[in-house]
Amino acid sequence: MMRWLRPRSRPLHAQSRGVTLLEIMISMAVMGMISIMLYGAFTSLSNAKKGEAIKMDRARQGRAALLRMTREFSSAYLSAHQPADRSLIVRNTAFIASNSGGFARVDFTSFAHRRTQAEVPESDQAEVGYFVIASPDHPDRHDLVRREQTPIDIDPNKGGIVNVLVEDIEGFEVRYLDPQSGLWVDLWDSTNAATQGARLPLEAHITLKLGHVPPGNESVFTTKVMLPISQPLAFGRVQ
Repeated sequence: MMRWLRPRSRPLHAQSRGVTLLEIMISMAVMGMISIMLYGAFTSLSNAKKGEAIKMDRARQGRAALLRMTREFSSAYLSAHQPADRSLIVRNTAFIASNSGGFARVDFTSFAHRRTQAEVPESDQAEVGYFVIASPDHPDRHDLVRREQTPIDIDPNKGGIVNVLVEDIEGFEVRYLDPQSGLWVDLWDSTNAATQGARLPLEAHITLKLGHVPPGNESVFTTKVMLPISQPLAFGRVQ
């Protein structure tokens, strides 16, 4: 009678062969490559998100600046109310615009002051100025600043608090429509009787150009605003 012989089982150490050092090194290399690729992808997404945020913030600065200037230019005014004795004059209203080095400057009186506290005895009248200065952090760049003086004093283009409105600009141009000549001019001085004495321009055309904006993105902002109070306020006087 024949009997089948059962094959002898392999030794235990032969059935459970360990991982070699070469396989471990290959696995670590593959994992390292995958990690580098994932890190690069996340870094690119993060940089793109930061870049878009910067672009949106720059565009927001430009639009907000023009919106504020539009509101305050449209509230510009002159007043004919002055005491007969010139030694008693304590305030002057004016609209003075100049151009220096390719950058405009304008100082004027406007109903632009906003009260930030309730029941404070403050008027909405203020001296407002827009001009360009060298950036304190980057001397080779320029910032558009806004000046506000309240209450109004005797010097319409000095004093007050100055705050940066837009950082890093390349151009700030304001032109004014003279209702008498029908021409657009770069200069205006309501205190000079020989030029535009005691009157305001009919319109102002404002152009703001931001600096260091990537190609394909909005860098020039422009608007036109009417100045409805063309003649000095003279309440109670017979014209």
